[in-house]
Amino acid sequence: MNGFLIALIVVCEVGFWCLLGAGLVARYVLRLRRTSAILLAGAPVIDLILLVASVLDLRSASAAGAAHGFAAVYIGFSVAFGSTTLQWADQRFAHRFAGGSPPVRRPPYGQARARYEWRLWARALAGWGVACGLLGLAVLAVDDPARTAHLTGWINGLTAGLIIWALAWPLPCTLWPKHPPATASRLVQKPEQPLLRRVATPATSVDRTGPSSTGDS
Repeated sequence: MNGFLIALIVVCEVGFWCLLGAGLVARYVLRLRRTSAILLAGAPVIDLILLVASVLDLRSASAAGAAHGFAAVYIGFSVAFGSTTLQWADQRFAHRFAGGSPPVRRPPYGQARARYEWRLWARALAGWGVACGLLGLAVLAVDDPARTAHLTGWINGLTAGLIIWALAWPLPCTLWPKHPPATASRLVQKPEQPLLRRVATPATSVDRTGPSSTGDS
């Protein structure tokens, strides 16, 4: 049954993007806002279908496998990042087909970048909480450590991944924020003007010989 569950996860992922694309086409191309709302509202139903299938498969399986852990992780991070994924696609679709403003880019420098990374990590923390909650409930429901050892391994792996995420991105951006490249300040230096040397200009030569005597003396 693990193969069936993995195939269902793939189908759910494809279905999510199909619903998202159809909803955005209905909103911005066909101008059918009600139809768009219905299509986009169907995205969370996909997670519910996967959750029910995972529970039923786990009850009938002899032991929890990788597919059960992966399904919990998929649901957890789909819940945590679903709205941001929708916003990401909506901004680009609106800009391309409805003349909307350009998509917001992540800040590259300074404390703004650090806050951006911490917000992403907070969403990852929420996804970790949902996924580990589902895995923990499955462990309690089965109540057989031999059958749920794989699920416990997923919890440990998710916890380690969350810590590595914090150490790799948000924390360095906070402690050592990147600064924009220093623009070379071009000092417009005025050329040095030479000292004005007051050189006495020679006076206009004046004929000091007086009127020239003409004729015989």
